[in-house]
Amino acid sequence: MLAAPINPSDINMIQGNYGFLPKLPAVGGNEGIGQVVAVGSSVTGLQPGDWVIPANAGLGTWRTEAIFSAEVLIQVPNDIPLQSAATLGVNPCTAYRMLMDFEQLQPGDSVIQNASNSGVGQAVIQIAAALGLRTINVVRDRPDIQKLMDKLKNLGAKHIITEEELRKPETKNLLKDMPPPRLALNCVGGKSSTELLRHLAPGGTMVTYGGMAKQPVTASVSMLIFKDLKLRGFWLSQWKKNHGPDEFKKLILTLCDLIHRGQLTAPACSEVPLEDYQQALGASMEPFVSSKQILIM
Repeated sequence: MLAAPINPSDINMIQGNYGFLPKLPAVGGNEGIGQVVAVGSSVTGLQPGDWVIPANAGLGTWRTEAIFSAEVLIQVPNDIPLQSAATLGVNPCTAYRMLMDFEQLQPGDSVIQNASNSGVGQAVIQIAAALGLRTINVVRDRPDIQKLMDKLKNLGAKHIITEEELRKPETKNLLKDMPPPRLALNCVGGKSSTELLRHLAPGGTMVTYGGMAKQPVTASVSMLIFKDLKLRGFWLSQWKKNHGPDEFKKLILTLCDLIHRGQLTAPACSEVPLEDYQQALGASMEPFVSSKQILIM
């Protein structure tokens, strides 16, 4: 292994609060980039020096070395940045599929999302911009809010507003320069998700892929009846089960093409030696985390 990030889903898996739990004892980490050192005599698709990522969750990437079957690995180009390769297999994939699979969006359309500073959120901003979509990005207020806004605008964000601003009636005036969003992406739940629904266009869809607030998604009866809003969920592991490894490989290559074009970059990362994993785990669970922890092997 070369590098592996610490994602919220990794923490959830360790806590036993995830949709898939590996058999114990297990190695943590569901994502990362490795380099092939040697291959068996019957392996034809990989060779020493190739970069590879896990095809599925539960492989255990927080380690220096491992022996895997070639079938559980996907080769990626070794000319993309290391941090981009290490963070390629989860967040950008989730962002791309949610933008493509739920609403038939056209250039000029808008998307609203919360947790916009998350790994998925930053990928949504960049992929949406590459597709000609405009994003309304909701974030929690914080002391360095202007610094965060500048960072997200540099990624391609159209509008950035705080959770508090989203609740104000005058916010709709701020968004008059674009059509009402037909797609909302929810990683928070609770009041935040209810506000996303309030801003959706009639017939629109809210996709939930996380629950950071640990509160249920609440939709009023009037929103469902009079606005005909749709509530959906997305889990990348289920998508991969439904579509198979070949489709996942196509998705990875599509994202690598965006990286090569300079349209998709890794989130801000802090590289931490593997032996300092406890420090990295602690930092990953701090509030208002602005940097993803990446274990360097």
